[in-house]
Amino acid sequence: MLSRLPDGFTALVTGASGGIGRAVVDTLLESDRPGRVVGVSRAGHSHPDPRFESLALDVGEPEGLAALTQALDATPLHLVFNAIGMLHDERLGIGPEKKLDDLDAEAMSRLYHVNAVTPALLLKALQPGLKGRHPALVASLSARVGSIGDNRLGGWYAYRASKAAHNMLMKTAAVELRRLNPRICVACLHPGTTDTALSKPFQARVPADKLFTAGLVAERLLAVLDDCVPEQSGAFLDWAGAPVAW
Repeated sequence: MLSRLPDGFTALVTGASGGIGRAVVDTLLESDRPGRVVGVSRAGHSHPDPRFESLALDVGEPEGLAALTQALDATPLHLVFNAIGMLHDERLGIGPEKKLDDLDAEAMSRLYHVNAVTPALLLKALQPGLKGRHPALVASLSARVGSIGDNRLGGWYAYRASKAAHNMLMKTAAVELRRLNPRICVACLHPGTTDTALSKPFQARVPADKLFTAGLVAERLLAVLDDCVPEQSGAFLDWAGAPVAW
């Protein structure tokens, strides 16, 4: 697992209590190679492995990012996996738009904040642990529907646009981070349709062989990261390692 990283590497997973984030934590801890796995989520969660450390923080807020930076104290980070994302929120009345008439400024702003702004500010906060000359892999969940070139169906305005913005921010950060650490690789990852709360309302038309378990997705995405090299930094890849159109 993640053969490019040293034994005893330090991993940070945000959105660690969600479907994919929790599965990434579990998959990492199935291996004896990580030395420390830090899981960040708003409520926090436990794991019996002593290598796991839970931080109950909201990285979507300045206070949460500041607390995360303080807790890590510039510890060199070898793996950062951002699994934070939002498509819908029944409580807030937010859901994918089918037509222009459905657009709502507050809903759009919320999705931009969660899907694009927060991952970018996360990288800003994590810079002390990413700088240097140690090998580092940074993954942030994107979505194929965030591809401008692949948009043939329309709809889902805010989610599409927020993920497209996410990709640009990650690509731009990748350029700068390569100057701060020549051994870093940043990747935007499309996990495929995963059986989680995010996709639950939209699974009816998904073929059974195209609906993946969170555990399978975690394994596949970590395998994709294992093949990433610094020269690829800023790539947009799917769960099979294939490039996705921007």
